[in-house]
Amino acid sequence: MSATPPTAQGARRPVLPPEIRARKGQAPLVVLTAYTTPMARLVDAHCDIALVGDSVGMVLHGLPSTLGVTMEMMILHGRAVTRGLQRAMAVVDMPFGSYEQSPAQAFANAARLMVETGAAAVKLEGGARMAETIAFLTARGVPVMGHIGLTPQAVNTLGGYKVVGRDAEAQGVLQDAQAVEAAGAFAVVLEKVPAPLAGRLTQALSIPTIGIGAGVDCDGQVLVVDDMLGTFTEFRPRFVKRYAELGQTADAAIAAFAADVRARRFPAPEHGYSETASGPAA
Repeated sequence: MSATPPTAQGARRPVLPPEIRARKGQAPLVVLTAYTTPMARLVDAHCDIALVGDSVGMVLHGLPSTLGVTMEMMILHGRAVTRGLQRAMAVVDMPFGSYEQSPAQAFANAARLMVETGAAAVKLEGGARMAETIAFLTARGVPVMGHIGLTPQAVNTLGGYKVVGRDAEAQGVLQDAQAVEAAGAFAVVLEKVPAPLAGRLTQALSIPTIGIGAGVDCDGQVLVVDDMLGTFTEFRPRFVKRYAELGQTADAAIAAFAADVRARRFPAPEHGYSETASGPAA
């Protein structure tokens, strides 16, 4: 017999995958990436899902793509994010090479991610080709968020970060979406899919669609938080809306600090300590 963990009075309960699935057709789902505890706390106050994306490799580790991200990196950042969440659901990306070999490999690594981070679900890329793996995971208690359209881990095969689903490709994207749904995913990310197609997919599926560069008709939207805050400037897709320019603000602040140090304006007396405990700067 399992025991139900106690919940402190007034404490916020985390969102879980069945609740996300039940939001289909309701108020849009709000999703942002997070890689650190402080950012997770900010995201938690406003979002339904905090995605620990493998974009961390590019944003925080300076990698040229997501292909170099490891399980250890995802576990490290996943732990940091779950520490900062009270309500938003943590979803962790499965990195390239951790799930493609076989469903058994995928389960071993997905279970490790969930156990070692405390995340409620994993996300993996691929449509019909990954349906068997998604079904294998969901049948064994691993909630899966799918990801179709542009799949950044396949950027070399796709030939770049291009729109997927135009003209003759549309039928393939539809088949991918249907396969992910049938396999048991609780939601699916649509990346760089033409907006009209994304709208049709959203109407056709019984699970929520979460768009990134896929138009306004999806059931939710996700962005890389550093993109929308303006702290990651090396790569700016068309679908990103900048809600702040924190990178410029930080640059100005660092420049002011450097100028103060070189001019010996910092530290000032109020930033130091006296020789006696009873002094004014004790």
